[in-house]
Amino acid sequence: MEDYKENFIDFLLEKDALGIGEFELKSGRKSPYFVNTGVFDDGRSISNLGYFYASKIMDSFEPQEYDLIFGPAYKGIPLSVATAISLDKDFNLNKGYLFDRKEPKGHGEATTQDLQKNWIVGHGINEGDKLLMVDDVFTTGGTKYDSINLLNRIAENPEYVGLVIAVDRQETLVDGTNAIKQFEEKTQVPVHSIVGISEIKDYLSRTEKISEVDAGRIEDYLIKYGTEEVRI
Repeated sequence: MEDYKENFIDFLLEKDALGIGEFELKSGRKSPYFVNTGVFDDGRSISNLGYFYASKIMDSFEPQEYDLIFGPAYKGIPLSVATAISLDKDFNLNKGYLFDRKEPKGHGEATTQDLQKNWIVGHGINEGDKLLMVDDVFTTGGTKYDSINLLNRIAENPEYVGLVIAVDRQETLVDGTNAIKQFEEKTQVPVHSIVGISEIKDYLSRTEKISEVDAGRIEDYLIKYGTEEVRI
């Protein structure tokens, strides 16, 4: 496993963003772990988080493959900014960032007919620009679909090269759907995670930062609810 992934897992533990125990999810499932990215609420932690996103991007994409970093409102907003800052500061790669509004701006420059100024904050999208999306998690993908539909409406032929999330739970929805795979098939946008829960389990077991009992509970959970790739 790459060093930045191991450091990211340690970062999750340090910030109590990764809990091991028993947690009831919105779906009603009893999960042996929980990831809460909402705890990254100060300058140092969001700076570190931006670095891990930037590290994943540098590991998975060539610099010429994307032009802009886009974060869907609301949680994607600080991620797009922090990632762009880290790409410049840590990797000497200057990329524009932008995020959408939940509702169009109704005053000032938004009184013009420029839809981008009404709906977008940050760097403008030129025809054919290649966008790399960043967000915290992936559940049903609703926010991502909405963002793509909006961008297609207000920009000329944008291209989406990928979506980067923090942690892939690697599990299906209650109806058995693999939401990430479905999103990739519908949009042709590949989804990348900094780490998956199976990588987290393996690392914590190898470094003895988790008990055999808890590691076994995560393994059992993935056997029951995990995506096909995890259960193979």
